[in-house]
Amino acid sequence: MPSLSLRMALPLAGAAALLLAAIQPISAQLLAVPTGPVLPDAQRGAWFAGDCADPRGMLVVTARSVARVDAEAPARLFRLAATRAADGWTIGTATGAEAPRIMLRPAGEGLETAEPDPKTRDDRLPGTATLAAWRRCAAPPPVLAALHGEGAAFLAIVEHLEAGCASGTPGVCAQAIVAQADVSGDGLLTTAEIARLARGAAWLGAVQEGGTQDVIAAAVGAGAVAGILAGRVLLESLDYDGDGRLSAAELAQDRAAFAAAPGSTAGRPLRVEGLTEGAGMLRGLFEGLMNLR
Repeated sequence: MPSLSLRMALPLAGAAALLLAAIQPISAQLLAVPTGPVLPDAQRGAWFAGDCADPRGMLVVTARSVARVDAEAPARLFRLAATRAADGWTIGTATGAEAPRIMLRPAGEGLETAEPDPKTRDDRLPGTATLAAWRRCAAPPPVLAALHGEGAAFLAIVEHLEAGCASGTPGVCAQAIVAQADVSGDGLLTTAEIARLARGAAWLGAVQEGGTQDVIAAAVGAGAVAGILAGRVLLESLDYDGDGRLSAAELAQDRAAFAAAPGSTAGRPLRVEGLTEGAGMLRGLFEGLMNLR
């Protein structure tokens, strides 16, 4: 079987839609799952199958998610709705129609996992599922980190955003977005920082859809372009002070404290038909104001 790093030496191709939903201050756009189920600290992080110099696969474990990517097999993402301990295993039940399960347990200095058939009864787990062995590595191969690093980070970011956006308050959610995306630590988002979120979202989407290594590589490549476009679009749309960066206040502008404005009793109604026709919107508004009699 070709190694994971060898499979990543593939041409990046394709195109992707702008992944603005990944960074909009609307909690419903997130891959939301109930808070509560957590995986043990000792199980979290990156694990690898095979030789650390050229692993066959990688397992990313966060507080409430498990992502598996292999050299050839389809990727798999478990977004956990519940966890429980049984016979030395941590058993996570994921969201989805079949409520798939992932089982994890320590094995010496490593980790073992099993992905039981959905029809296997709880008292017979792991059933006939194949056990997979994982190990820690001091550092993944550079090509492996280049493809999966931002996606693994984004998987953890999503969980932080779910916590920050759980209240449904756009202002609080905007602050959570800035806090998680702000690589430089200045409290503001640049095009590059926004683009990083979009690339991570592209990786997460490909893994969630069960993409093969080729699909994940193509998604990340397309996400690199889409991320730059997303960053530019957001800056041009929301950078009200023109400093080339976005603040939490700008992200939440007119969203954090929505209320009907009192308006004015003076003046006369102007014609508003056609104001939604793209570039003619503002021109129609201003012409209507100028022609008031």
